[in-house]
Amino acid sequence: MNDVLERLRTEAGASPRYGELLAADPDALAASLTSAGLPLWARELAAYRLGLAGDRRAFEPLVLFLNHRDPPRCEAAAEALAVLGDPRTARAAAALATNTLRTAYALQPVRLLTALRAPESAPVLMATLSRLLSPHDPYWRVALACVEGLGALADPRAHPVLVSAQSHPRLAVAATAALRRLG
Repeated sequence: MNDVLERLRTEAGASPRYGELLAADPDALAASLTSAGLPLWARELAAYRLGLAGDRRAFEPLVLFLNHRDPPRCEAAAEALAVLGDPRTARAAAALATNTLRTAYALQPVRLLTALRAPESAPVLMATLSRLLSPHDPYWRVALACVEGLGALADPRAHPVLVSAQSHPRLAVAATAALRRLG
């Protein structure tokens, strides 16, 4: 949490809006999410604080940040969504993890699915990993997160895809460890 707040404070520069948002109550934070002309850092701060407070008004903005091109924003959104407890979170993360046009941004949705342990988590991780097992796929970090997630979930249905992952040099060690966790 402190890393996120420090990053956003740096982005805010000398803006007094940063301090205002830190002190704002949930209704003021929610209102700021729809305010015209608010900078990105301010919207992220409002959504992040609401998410950590369990306020479901943060759900849509946090999902947008989960799909952002900036990895720190995705990571902060995943952290807040994991705490938020909104039942729509797993479906949203699954949609982002399986979107073939957004694979470059799927790392945090994959990690979020692992943390949520939702019914759709293992099937989505297996499908995403299967798609990323081509020899020259550039998204090996997303594939590695899928392997690690499947190991953490210990779903026996993942056995075939994890065996396939063992043949990839960047995934072999993690796939072997994940298979051990399956039992």
